[in-house]
Amino acid sequence: MTAALQRRLTLLHAVAIGLGSMIGAGVFTAIGLAAALTGGHPGLLYAALAVAAVAALCNALSTAQLATVHPESGGAYVYGRQQLHPWAGFVAGWGFVTGKTASVAAMATTAGLYLFPDSPLGARLAGVVAVVVLTGVALRGITRTAQATVAILAPVLLILAVAIVAGLALGEPGRSPGVDPAAVDLAGILGAAGVLFFAFAGYARVATMGEEVVDPERTIPRAVLGALGFTVVLYGLLTWALVRALGSHGLAAAGAPVRAGLEATLGSGWGWLAVLGAVLASAGAMLNLLAGISRTALAMAREGDLPGRLATVGERTGTPWVGQVAVAVVVILLVLATDVLTIVGFSSFGVLVYYAVANLSALTLRPEQRAVRVPRAVNVLGLVLCLVIAFTLPPASVGAMVGVFLIGLGGRAWVRTSRPRHNPSVNQIETHRRMKVEPN
Repeated sequence: MTAALQRRLTLLHAVAIGLGSMIGAGVFTAIGLAAALTGGHPGLLYAALAVAAVAALCNALSTAQLATVHPESGGAYVYGRQQLHPWAGFVAGWGFVTGKTASVAAMATTAGLYLFPDSPLGARLAGVVAVVVLTGVALRGITRTAQATVAILAPVLLILAVAIVAGLALGEPGRSPGVDPAAVDLAGILGAAGVLFFAFAGYARVATMGEEVVDPERTIPRAVLGALGFTVVLYGLLTWALVRALGSHGLAAAGAPVRAGLEATLGSGWGWLAVLGAVLASAGAMLNLLAGISRTALAMAREGDLPGRLATVGERTGTPWVGQVAVAVVVILLVLATDVLTIVGFSSFGVLVYYAVANLSALTLRPEQRAVRVPRAVNVLGLVLCLVIAFTLPPASVGAMVGVFLIGLGGRAWVRTSRPRHNPSVNQIETHRRMKVEPN
């Protein structure tokens, strides 16, 4: 049965969802990958981190502006439709749904590999079990999702704090001489920034759940900017600590940098702590992604851009349960069939396009709509950075995602031309969407 979403998320819930979405599997892998792309030079690694952080900040500010004007589920899908054109909204929504679905699969596989590093089949099966369990949690309602996120996030932050303190206190400055900066071109820095952006992406997850946030005009901007600010500081300290613990070349060669850093500073017996942290962080990010994807799919289904059944909301739990289950099924298929490395670039490209639409949408806001006072130059910078970073990702990832976009656009064009002019199911969904439901 179709019903309206319910406003249950407080500011604390919203911040927790943002942190849980960002402090995921990426923090346990992305820093090492970025170090490799910058040739093992710490200065260039910090530059890539700064570029990723600036891009994320611009996107977050644009999202905060838009969320005060359009406090609905769907994020940039809604913003693109309302501020630009329905096709622009579809591009954003399609990029988010496909890219983030692939991202969940990558995180599930990563968690499985940490648990079963010597058994590819065992790792995939563990990933499938994680998806099933977390989908069960998400189906219980958005407040249960937020509570589970807090429970997962607390030990992950403690583990990262141990890694930071150990690296800064016991690591050795200048352990690696580094390389000549001239040996690494700008493309290397931007490619590393794209990988690090994968770790940052998630700060605006609460915007995709806008209809479930209490006082969204105030809560969403505060949650987005607060969660992002905390994470930027955390990632900066962790990068510094890992460079001291492993040296820049050692960090570039580390497949599991947090684990390697703990073992280098505290001893080989401490590696299990990083394994625990990676598994918990993956679970937290997956849980919030599963919720965010289903809400964007809900918004797209309401407008007829995805099958109308995906807009079905359970009256008791207030969750879009059909979309939740559909996303889980697709993720499980991807876990059983995909390569985790290519998926990171694939996901980043889709999400960067999503935020490019958000920045472009923010540019069109009228002065009286700009409750969050942000110069238009910030929107322009965010748009440019998103597009530049997206097209400096690995060519295989870019090509695959461009193909996915073309399939989505072609499918939407075909449906739009063949659909009858009167669509009762979509009209009914729109009626439910406009219903006002008081917070519980």
